[in-house]
Amino acid sequence: MTEIHLAEDFSKHPAGRYKSDGPYSGELFRERFLEPRMKDHEKIVVYLDGARGYGSSFLEEAFGGIARKYPTDLVESLIVLSSRDSNLVQRIKGYIHEARGKSGVKNKSFIRSMIDGGYEPK
Repeated sequence: MTEIHLAEDFSKHPAGRYKSDGPYSGELFRERFLEPRMKDHEKIVVYLDGARGYGSSFLEEAFGGIARKYPTDLVESLIVLSSRDSNLVQRIKGYIHEARGKSGVKNKSFIRSMIDGGYEPK
């Protein structure tokens, strides 16, 4: 399991959707922190407290973006969101749910089998 303290490990001022929008974008956060751990099917706890605020573009690209790359049930099973602000957590979950079905993954039964008890290649 990996713990990510977003304000300490990434930035107290996360902003923007794409890397071209600035140095602390949602795209960069997703690529640097979420995607490598998702590839390894590693549980991730993201602590959100401490940042100066979160724009919708940052949150949607980081968390909605990861749900477009992986099935949302896998994202929900591996990423745990922690914040004193329950509205922030609900907003992020909303972005993940909005991305449902937009994943580029074609063989979702393979992913489902991994979640439900593992998969052993033949």
